[in-house]
Amino acid sequence: MSMRRFYVAGFVLLLLFDTTGQIGFKLAAAAAGVVQLDWRWPIAIFTNPWIYVAVAAYVGAFFIWMTLLQHAPIGPAFAASHLEIVSVLVVSVLLLGESLSASQIAGSCLVLAGIGVLASGAESSEP
Repeated sequence: MSMRRFYVAGFVLLLLFDTTGQIGFKLAAAAAGVVQLDWRWPIAIFTNPWIYVAVAAYVGAFFIWMTLLQHAPIGPAFAASHLEIVSVLVVSVLLLGESLSASQIAGSCLVLAGIGVLASGAESSEP
């Protein structure tokens, strides 16, 4: 497998795991309701299956990230790891019915532009 394919596959997997983790935490928190300072709220969290999906996704993302860091240049890798900001927004709008504001669209475009700039800078600096 070429290094380019390795990077692409790794970052797609990282994006999938990170997005799943964020959405899992969101769904578990929504199911638990308003935070209460008694024993019922933690029980509501820990009896919800989404919390375990989220934790498993974060563990998976950690191992993928550590593997990528062994091989990928740190600047573009760190930038690409922030694609989850955009993917969580998109999934929240499409699957959870959340609204999308102009500032969220603008922010997402800036995140994507920053990742693109860092990725193109890494390609031009490779030996």
